Amino acid sequence: MKTVLTPFFFFMLISFGSLAQYAEMTAEGKVVDARTRKGVKANVRYSSLPTGSITGKFYDSTYSFSIFGTARYEITAEAKGYNPRTIVINPSEIGTDKKLVSEIKLMPSSETIRLNHLIFPQGKSEIDKGSFKELDEIAMMMNESPKMVIQLEGHTDSQGSADANLKLSRDRVEAVKQYLVKKGKKGDRIKTKAFGGSKPLRNEQTPEARALNRRVEMRILKD
Repeated sequence: MKTVLTPFFFFMLISFGSLAQYAEMTAEGKVVDARTRKGVKANVRYSSLPTGSITGKFYDSTYSFSIFGTARYEITAEAKGYNPRTIVINPSEIGTDKKLVSEIKLMPSSETIRLNHLIFPQGKSEIDKGSFKELDEIAMMMNESPKMVIQLEGHTDSQGSADANLKLSRDRVEAVKQYLVKKGKKGDRIKTKAFGGSKPLRNEQTPEARALNRRVEMRILKD
C-alpha cells in the first residue's frame, strides 16, 4: 500500500525536525567573583521568557537545569557582598554537545575593581592593544546587564606635576570610556572621575609602588 503524506503531516514533520535540535538541552555554568574568578555561592533563580511559566532555584556556586523548546531563559544570581547579576541564555546558541554554558560574574558591591590588564604607554593615554580583552569583557558585562552604570576612576603615581597627572588620569579614563562607547555602550552609562596622584595605594618611592599606583579602577554605581 502506498503511503501519501498530506500537507499537514509534511508540515508537522518539518516542524519536528526544526525543533529537534532544541530537545533535552542543559543550561549549566558557574557563579564567580569577577575579580578573582573564584566560585561564589549564590541564590540562583531561573525562569523562561517571556511568561515565566518554567522556574527553578539553587543555592550554590554552580547551576545546571534542563530546558526544552526555543524559549529563552533569564538567570539571576545574588550573593551577600555582591551586586546581583542577570543574564539571558538563548537555545539558538546551543553547542553540538546540547549544552548552554555560561559564567555569571558577580561584582563586589560598593568596591572598586582594579583593571589589572589595562595598559598605557608611560605618560600617555593611548590604550595598548593588550588591554582590549579585559575591556571587551566589561562591554559584554554591560550588554548582559542593560541597566548597569559604571564609574571609571583614573590614578597616576606622584611623579611630576600634580596638574599634569590629573589631566593624564582624566585622559586615560576618557579613552577607556570612548572604547566602550565604540562597542555600543551608551555614554551616560559610563561615568568618569580623575584623581591624578592624590590616592596612592602605596607611598614608597620604588618602581614597584609607582607601578601599582598607576591604575584605572571601576566602580559599579547601578546594576
